[in-house]
Amino acid sequence: MPKLRFPGFEGEWTKKRLSEVATGFDYGMNAAAIKFDGTNQYIRITDIDDESRCYNQSNPVSPAGILDEKYLVGVNDILFARTGASTGKSYLYKETDGKLYFAGFLIRVTVNAENNSIFVFNTTLTQKYNKWVQLTSMRSGQPGINSQEYASYTDFYPMLNEQNKIAKFLNMFELRISKQRQLIETLKKYKRGLLSAIFPEKDKATPIYRLSEFTEPWEQRKAVDIAEYSKGNGYSKSDLTESGTPIILYGRLYTKYQFVINEVDTFAIPKASAVYSQGNEVIIPASGETAEDIARASAVEKPGVLLGGDLNILRPFDFINPSFLALAISSGEPQKELEKRAQGKSVVHIHNSDIQEIIISYPARIEQDQIVAIFRRLDHLITLHQRELELFTKYKLGLLQQLFI
Repeated sequence: MPKLRFPGFEGEWTKKRLSEVATGFDYGMNAAAIKFDGTNQYIRITDIDDESRCYNQSNPVSPAGILDEKYLVGVNDILFARTGASTGKSYLYKETDGKLYFAGFLIRVTVNAENNSIFVFNTTLTQKYNKWVQLTSMRSGQPGINSQEYASYTDFYPMLNEQNKIAKFLNMFELRISKQRQLIETLKKYKRGLLSAIFPEKDKATPIYRLSEFTEPWEQRKAVDIAEYSKGNGYSKSDLTESGTPIILYGRLYTKYQFVINEVDTFAIPKASAVYSQGNEVIIPASGETAEDIARASAVEKPGVLLGGDLNILRPFDFINPSFLALAISSGEPQKELEKRAQGKSVVHIHNSDIQEIIISYPARIEQDQIVAIFRRLDHLITLHQRELELFTKYKLGLLQQLFI
């Protein structure tokens, strides 16, 4: 029996294979993705969001060739990723997702009328399921789970009326989580719009939007004329430790940090040649997987932090707010120029000498400070809502452990 059960329900849950609660176990179509035709959407493994397990409709595509209706996803259908690092990832179709064909690296199962598809889908979000995926997907090469293996997955199921009760409760909880995600995305969209309005495009000395009290035109200079330049020093994995001196590694700039870094949670043992932050520097990744990765900057306010390898370091002069410079480099024309100057294929690089040629537009220091304050407040608000989302998500995972066997 589960640890947590709604009042009024009794009786043992029954252990069943997935094939006993669903039918199909069909492989998707092997078609190339083409430009979206406005109606027919094509869902691939990468189109299933890792966190929400929802279909990401931000950049829809269509399948090429003749479309066969047998590959259409419908009500009560669950898709499973069958290969690669995302093996085991699942998605439950929603009618609001529209006309949707599924790709070949996905397996479709259809939950039968004796079971609730939302309940069945939620069994794929539990720790028990994740452990099964890790064990079953082990291969000599790339991880994978085939249709027969998915069909053999076993779990415990109550009667349909109890499934419905649990599913309704979890669905209400998921709707609240979804609203929280939408709120965060709205705030991020607002931030992107504000960045594009405040930071001028090429050959524009003033932005589209300005604070009402400022009227003086913005100046334009090469980056070499507003900051000094240096490089960080490399650290290997063996140099990292659970305690020691905080260190900023370039990979964290893609996944964690915002335009101002005031908390660092990676540590290392300093070397004799270590490079320390003096406070108020701007750092730009020297390499990354794409040009978009490295065309971004963050300000380091705290002195005494180790600055790792693959970091370009800028120390702006007094008339430039470091956080403003980080925003300016990561927006508008400077961002586009950095992307153009980045070189490489599998790994792209940008050098300090390339950064120094970028044209930066900036107002008086007092206006810079106020612009930075606006984005600080906005980032703080986004962070608060992200933490709230993390709490909701963590609470739901706890509920899954209590509501399921």
